Amino acid sequence: MNRLFTWLVVGAMVLGVLVGWAINVNFSADQAKEIAGNLSIITDIFLRLIKMIIAPLVFTTLVAGIAHMGDASEVGRVGVKTIFWFICASIVSLLLGLVMVHLLQPGVGLHQATDAAAATTAVDMSKFTLREFVTHLVPSSIFDAMARNEILQIVVFSVFVGTAVSAIDDRAPAVLTAVEQGATIMLKVTGYVMKTAPFAIFAALAASIATRGVEVIFTYAKFVGGFYLSLTILWGLLILAGVIIAGPRVLKLIGQIRAPTLLAFSTASSEAAYPRTLEELQKWGISRKVASFVLPLGYSFNLDGSMMYCTFATLFIAQVYGIEMTIAQQITMLGLLMVTSKGMAGVPRASLVVIAATLTFFDLPEAGIALILAVDHLLDMGRSATNVVGNSVASAVVAKWENEIQEPAAGPAQA
Repeated sequence: MNRLFTWLVVGAMVLGVLVGWAINVNFSADQAKEIAGNLSIITDIFLRLIKMIIAPLVFTTLVAGIAHMGDASEVGRVGVKTIFWFICASIVSLLLGLVMVHLLQPGVGLHQATDAAAATTAVDMSKFTLREFVTHLVPSSIFDAMARNEILQIVVFSVFVGTAVSAIDDRAPAVLTAVEQGATIMLKVTGYVMKTAPFAIFAALAASIATRGVEVIFTYAKFVGGFYLSLTILWGLLILAGVIIAGPRVLKLIGQIRAPTLLAFSTASSEAAYPRTLEELQKWGISRKVASFVLPLGYSFNLDGSMMYCTFATLFIAQVYGIEMTIAQQITMLGLLMVTSKGMAGVPRASLVVIAATLTFFDLPEAGIALILAVDHLLDMGRSATNVVGNSVASAVVAKWENEIQEPAAGPAQA
């Protein structure tokens, strides 16, 4: 069934590109935009279905997982190991983006007209402050957090609830049973929603190609190609680290998550792949308590593809304008991005916001944002897929450190 789903996803991607290209060639710009708008209805419905199940799924699986950990010290130990891996992966992602943009020089010789108005309206930096980031960590209301799908806030609340349940002598059996049954139900609902994924993938790609055409790929070929080459290397490094730490079976894990990875790629949303990724991690053998703890945390703090893009795109803009940054400035930039990238969760168009903040900090032309807007969606597809791979490897590594990798026959029900 998993292999059939993968082929359906691939087929939907190919068909979407072909149909989008045909619309772009045979219809006027206004007609193509109208058709794309109608196609986007399908994608919007699918993404709304995904958002519908994210909050209850994260809450139930995380509370159940933490409740089975035993006590607060175990939660703290797993948390420290998880954050340690996230920091290491972040450093590798940022450094790789820095090295690759210097080797490939994608911005040299590219003189595109910029639209300053587009640059200023593309991102909203009003909420991108230290105060907003810190206060954003804690929900004022769990119902409000769930209504807005604020994963990080749901994680914070779930950690408190799960720890409280595990601290009670009898572990509140009625509550724990209800939470576990809720998780099982939400995973079943996820299966129903995922059956509609190929239709959403087709619509998303067809709409994107219909309005922008394939020409945009050739205009920015060096930038897009260089970034995807960098992502490929990052995948290789992450998988290699996973194999070294967790063993050769990590290669099988990468095979198992191909469907959610393709889903994230084609919809440009790693959130869309969350439910299926969680399911596949448990099928591979990662215990529910580790998978349900590391994965949602990773969606807030371990966006490997997005972090590498911030370095790559910032220096690309500097190259386009012929601005040389000193070694000290580049090291400072890495440190700045290391901190600011952790505030991406909950910020609309997060990568662009972080890049805009970095440009402002180093007095680089903010209009450079307009340069990457044309291909941002195309690059977001690669970033989203990379985030899925990075968080899957992180879950496997932490599970290995905690001795929580089980044989596949144990199934996802094991905790």
